[in-house]
Amino acid sequence: MDIRQVEGLRADLAEFVADVFAAVPRRDQRDKADCYLRGLMLDGRRKSIQAMASRLPDGNEQNLQQFVNQSPWNPQPVRRRIAERVARSLALFRAC
Repeated sequence: MDIRQVEGLRADLAEFVADVFAAVPRRDQRDKADCYLRGLMLDGRRKSIQAMASRLPDGNEQNLQQFVNQSPWNPQPVRRRIAERVARSLALFRAC
């Protein structure tokens, strides 16, 4: 996806981040999660922090690095919530 396409999904992604990262205690960490996910969605072979930060208009390499490597948040509730969403989507898909 290019930056225009990712920005077009900004509202949907904000809803996703608010739901999935609700257990992450600090607002700044949830904001970094949003930025990190947008970086993963963007075109580009390299998905390193540096490469993603350079492709994002609000990308900050240090902030993303801290979010991925140093932020003290528990990933288990986030993983659980993602699994719940996937399971719900699969159930809806199978029902069709």
